[in-house]
This record gives sequence, structure tokens and C-alpha cells, in this order.
Amino acid sequence: MRLPMARPEEVDVALVGVPFDGGTTNRAGTRHGPREIRNQSSLTRRVHHASGISPYDLVKVGDCGDAPVNPIDLMECLDAITAFYAGIRAAGATPLTAGGDHLISLPILRGLVKDNPALGGPVGMIHFDAHSDTYDSFFGGHRYTHGTPFRRAVEEGLLDPKRVIQIGLRGAISDASNYDYAKSVGIRIVFIEELVERGIADVMQEARELVGAAPTYVSFDIDIIDPSQAPGTGTPEIGGVTTREAQQMVRRLEGLNIIGADLVEVSPPFDPSGLTALTGATLMFELLCVVADSVARRKAG
Repeated sequence: MRLPMARPEEVDVALVGVPFDGGTTNRAGTRHGPREIRNQSSLTRRVHHASGISPYDLVKVGDCGDAPVNPIDLMECLDAITAFYAGIRAAGATPLTAGGDHLISLPILRGLVKDNPALGGPVGMIHFDAHSDTYDSFFGGHRYTHGTPFRRAVEEGLLDPKRVIQIGLRGAISDASNYDYAKSVGIRIVFIEELVERGIADVMQEARELVGAAPTYVSFDIDIIDPSQAPGTGTPEIGGVTTREAQQMVRRLEGLNIIGADLVEVSPPFDPSGLTALTGATLMFELLCVVADSVARRKAG
């Protein structure tokens, strides 16, 4: 977004890249997502045309670079990302992240939530995605993939499942029991059919009421958008929302107590026109507006 490079202690909102796709189970390439989202973000401007929010006038925002990753050692990589985000938390900044595959949400939540007395326990989450990402394992018992982060986050006490809502889920599943865990712990699942029938305003009002005023994380997987408009992703599912509908959903996060947000699964190798990265950058600006507004509200007391 043409912002200066900064250290977390110098900003209120830290823009971060996590160039990682070690958790991908289908088509790799999201490690290149942060670079291309940065490239496309040079087109963003200062003021949101609908809300009037100018994030750079509300809070200090800077690009804090990329989290360290080790592409050949998954567990070491998760630990390094966790430590990086714990440092951001300690510096008093709120992170807005460009991924990377969806597994990165787990170490981000570890860094922000674990042993954080200011939060008072696990946080809520509004999760936009075509997939639940609450599966137990893939490929013979591998428990850390982009299909498992939120199951691990619930198990580790990072997320309060009764304050988690997943919006836009769709597509055939590998087993009839794929959603059983999420439902058993109280996660609210809104399939795309329900979203279409009820409408964005109604579903987002439910989401706002579910998370309330307590600390909440936001995770946006680009594959909630129909692949006709965002083809550059690893696990595309037809029948998704439009880019305009995605913007409308994110705008309805304004006023919530957001402790961090990510936008994940942009995969440039499958995005020859750059459209998906542009969509990701534009939605990151949408997220930046609501995150900056949330940070400014907290600073004001």
C-alpha cells in the first residue's frame, strides 16, 4: 500500500506477509501470495469511498515485512511464525496478514492469544471460507495442514468455538463426518445456500451478535469468492460469493473488537492475470479500514 517499512513498536497496525505453503494439500503456490498482494496493493488509495474511513489518519500503519519461514521444516516454521507474532503483540501492534496458506492462522493465533492475560482467554472468530478447516488430519495422520488450523486452535484453547462463525462453506466433502467436529463444539456454520437465502445483512448481523464486544479474530480465505472472479487459489470451489459481496461482508465488521486479521490462499501461479492478487489487496484495504477503526476505538478508551 506504498507504506514505509516499519518495526512493530513504531506502528499501531502492522502489515505482515507470511510466504508459506507448507500446509497445502492440493495446489502449492501461496508462498508467493504476499509478494503479489504487495505488488497489487500499490493501486490502493487513502480513503474508503463508502465508510469514509481513512485508516492512515486514524492510526499508524506500516509494512513490517515477512515473518520468518522454513519451507523444509514445518514444525520449526510454525514455531518461528508464532514467535514473530508474539513479538508484534508485545510491541502493542495489531497485525493484518497476507498469506500464505490457511495453516498460518494457527501460529498467528498462538502468538496473539497464548499466555495473553489482556484477552482473558480464548477469542472469537469470524471466518470467511469455502472450507471449514476443522478437520483432524490428512494423508495418513498429518495434523498440521491448511485444512486443520481451527481444530488445533480450539483444542489449544486459542478459539472459543461458541464464538466462532464460518461463512460461505460449500463444495463436496471427502467424508460425511467432515463437519461433525465443528458442530459438536458449537461452531456456527453458514453454508453458501443459507447465505444466499438469508442475505448478507442478516447473516453478518448474526455474526456480530455471536462474537459480541469481546476480542475477535478475522480470517478471510480468498476461496470464498467464486473462482470466476478469484481463480488464483489452491482449492477453488465454484458457486462462491462475488467480489462485491465479499466487500459488503467485510464492511459489516466495523465496530467489532478485532485483535488481528488475515487474508490467505492467494496463489499467484494460478493467477496469470493478477486478478486474484488485486482482489486480495483490495480486500486487505477493506480489512485495514475496519481493523484501524477498531484499534482507534481501543486507543480512545
